[in-house]
Amino acid sequence: MWHDLVNGDPMPTTPNLRPGRTAAALVVLLVGVAGCTSEAGPEPEETAAPVVQLGAPGESGTTLSPEEAESIEEPAYTDADVAFVQGMIPHHQQALEMTALVDRRADDPGLAAMAERIEVTQVAEIVQLQGWLTGRGESVSGMHAGHSDGGHGMPGMLTPQEMARLERASGPRFDRLFLQGMIRHHEGAVVMVEMLLTEGEGGQESEVFQLASHIGTDQQVEIAAMKRKLAELEG
Repeated sequence: MWHDLVNGDPMPTTPNLRPGRTAAALVVLLVGVAGCTSEAGPEPEETAAPVVQLGAPGESGTTLSPEEAESIEEPAYTDADVAFVQGMIPHHQQALEMTALVDRRADDPGLAAMAERIEVTQVAEIVQLQGWLTGRGESVSGMHAGHSDGGHGMPGMLTPQEMARLERASGPRFDRLFLQGMIRHHEGAVVMVEMLLTEGEGGQESEVFQLASHIGTDQQVEIAAMKRKLAELEG
C-alpha cells in the first residue's frame, strides 16, 4: 500500500462513500422546531429539538431518543488515517518542488498564476495535515520523505528521472511536461483520498474526513483547470 511509505517526523464533487459508513451515517442534524405563539393564549413551553441520525445515501434518517443521541461517540482515528496524512504531506511537497520551477522555465504566462494557486492551496493543507498529526501525538513526516525513490509507488508521484527531465526543460516543452506531470500528480492525490474514504476503516473521524474531502475537491478543481490549459497549448 502507498501509505506504508512514510517514515518521519504539518465545483466538482468529493468521492462517494460506501453506504453505512460512519462518516456519513453518524452525522447528527439538529432540527430546530419553531414554537407558534397565539395572540389570545400563553406561549407554549419550549420543545426540545429532535436529533436525527442521517441514513446512508438513499435511505431516510432516524429520529433518536435523547439517550440514543448521547450514546453516539465521535469515531476515533485509525492507522489508515495516520498513514494517509503522513503520506499526503510529502505528496504535496513534491508538487511544491514542481511549482518552484515555473518562474524560471515556463513560457505560457498563465502557468505562473496556476502554479501560485497550487502553492497557496497545498502549503495551507500541509499546515493542516501537520497540525492533525501533532494534535494526536503522531510523528510528522520529513520534508522530503519519499522523494528520492519516487514515493515507493505512491499514486501520482513523479520518479526522480521525471523530475530531472522537468528540471532540464524550458519554454513550451516545460509547460507541457509540467501540466502533464501535475495533472497526474493531482489525480494520484484524488486516488489516495478515495482509498481512505471508501476502503477499510479510515476516514471516519470527522476532522480527517473533512481534510480528505477538502483535498479531494481542491485537487479536482485544479485538475480541470490544468486540463483546459494543456488542451489550449496542444490545440
